[in-house]
Amino acid sequence: MRKVSFLSLAVTMIVSLLLTACASSGGSGKPKITVGSKNFTESLILGEMYSLALEQAGYQVERKLNLGGTMVAHEALKNGEIDMYPEYTGTGLINILQQSPKSDPKEVYNIVAQNYKEKFHLVWLEPTNINDSQGLVTTRKVAEKYNLYTISKLAELAPQLRLAAVPEFEEREDGLKGLQKHYGGMNFNSVKLYDYGVKYRVILNDEADVTVGFTTDGDLTNKDLVLLEDDKKFWPPYFVAPVIREDVLQKDQEIGKVLNAVSAKLNSEVMQTLNAEVDIKKREYAEVAKEFLQKEGILPKQ
Repeated sequence: MRKVSFLSLAVTMIVSLLLTACASSGGSGKPKITVGSKNFTESLILGEMYSLALEQAGYQVERKLNLGGTMVAHEALKNGEIDMYPEYTGTGLINILQQSPKSDPKEVYNIVAQNYKEKFHLVWLEPTNINDSQGLVTTRKVAEKYNLYTISKLAELAPQLRLAAVPEFEEREDGLKGLQKHYGGMNFNSVKLYDYGVKYRVILNDEADVTVGFTTDGDLTNKDLVLLEDDKKFWPPYFVAPVIREDVLQKDQEIGKVLNAVSAKLNSEVMQTLNAEVDIKKREYAEVAKEFLQKEGILPKQ
């Protein structure tokens, strides 16, 4: 009887362990993945996209989206509170690694990929073609009047134009100060400060001629706005890529393939449109993410 009792106990323990393992992997034998994001529209959409794609591939996903800024997300990844989140190459280079800005996208990616792996045991997967850098924006009316399509031309024309600046832009080295050093000129007829939320409305209402933007802003889907070309490469590249814990990827290389498949579908113009769906049309970011993946064939259409 004692032998039967021990055997029964052993079987019970094995079954219990198997059930626990299945529960932690969603019953699929695949590891559970915790996906994070920062606290702005673009990052939320991307975090949801990667989450949905992983779920479609059979992974159980825990979402920890809307974490906060760069350092909050980075520390959460380092500490194992999350397993991956979308990050920007320029942010990794300048804010995390504290290195000087560089203009070559491939060089920046290689630097962050190598240093993240060596310092933090984190892996940069394949980058998207989303470059969410800073930029300067004018209206179609002003662009056509002055043949203004590059920042070099803006530097020359600045004395005739009014700048709608945003907080800190005048004093930052990656703002007006740096532009003046890099391009020369840039001495505007007037510089007035506006909140981020009204800057595009200001130039469309002819209260100013030029404002500051980000290259994937949803507002740039408006055909009456023109993003000026940074023809002398002042701003570093900010290409988005999933950053994932090395130990997670080592356990299952398929995770990387799933995330890279999503990244391959994305570029700056696509991201502008998706951001506009949320910020301008006021749709839910999760709905927008799902709809895009269905359109691209990563999720089945319902």
